[in-house]
Amino acid sequence: MERTELTPDADHYSPRESAVLPAVSVVMPVRNEERHLADSVACVLEQEYPGGFELVLAVGPSKDRTEAIARELAAADSRIIVVPNPSGQIASAMNAAVKTARYPIITRIDGHALLPDGYLRTAVQTLLETGAADVGGVMAAEGVTPFQKAVAWAMTSPAGMGAAANHTGGQAGPVDTVYLGVYRRQAIEQVGGYDETMLIAEDWELNHRIKAAGHLIWFTPELRVTYRPRASLAALAKQHFRYGRWRRVVARRYPETVNLRYLAAPVATAVSAVGLLLGGAGVIAAAAGAGGFAPYLGFGLVVPLTYAAGVTGVAVAFARDQPAGVRARVPLVLAAMHMSWGAGYLTSPRRLARRH
Repeated sequence: MERTELTPDADHYSPRESAVLPAVSVVMPVRNEERHLADSVACVLEQEYPGGFELVLAVGPSKDRTEAIARELAAADSRIIVVPNPSGQIASAMNAAVKTARYPIITRIDGHALLPDGYLRTAVQTLLETGAADVGGVMAAEGVTPFQKAVAWAMTSPAGMGAAANHTGGQAGPVDTVYLGVYRRQAIEQVGGYDETMLIAEDWELNHRIKAAGHLIWFTPELRVTYRPRASLAALAKQHFRYGRWRRVVARRYPETVNLRYLAAPVATAVSAVGLLLGGAGVIAAAAGAGGFAPYLGFGLVVPLTYAAGVTGVAVAFARDQPAGVRARVPLVLAAMHMSWGAGYLTSPRRLARRH
């Protein structure tokens, strides 16, 4: 599609402010988003942004009515464009959407994200004021059920996700990556777009290359996008296992990015697993009446028990403002996040994201 500039006849065009705020292409990779897509799109279309914007939906193969809903929405509003994403992966969806998009600012949105009022205006103003190549804010996790609320608490706490500003908030300033992201199109194109071998952590990897090219990634706490956490323990564990596997890919590709925060979960997982195995062997040996050193291996259980006491202590000390039902779930949620992430990191195969 040929790129065009907005004219005075375009939707939401403001002659007075258009020279200050450039037109924006909001791009949204979607797949199996039947439940959330219409609401997410509505939040975008309701943005009061004087520079004008379009919304590009990159639709992957879905098991529900996502594609039909996307096309219905596009038929009802000329600002919406639908493009196919046959692979269903986020990186390829983003590349297809950026290729189709017409404007110099690219805003990445998820199919279940709910943009707050003023998001585009604040983001683009910050982009222009700071000179950054990418601006983003906080993944504002909010739960509905007690389990989701416990996950939301963990995701916004240093005890759960570390001290990353895009999870816990903080002061505005330069960072390694941000949630979602409002980009200068030129920066994305300069580094060759999204790496389609990255099935997870594609935003992080792109931002790393943008920074390496000499550009600025900027965090601002004013940008908060509501995020709904996983609704079950199994789904949460699977999500963080995949996060861990792909963070190991990033670590292999960019070893200079490895730090203590990312090693904490793998170390805790490895030490706890060894302690559990040795402790179990010791208990079995003692029960069988074995002599010698073997029964003393049971003391290995001190390690996982100490970890369990630690996450319980975190809930007691720092989640006191949460209802009892939420607070009671926090230790299990923290353990699932840490152990799953660590297991994924430790078992991540080298074949993942191998470049050809």
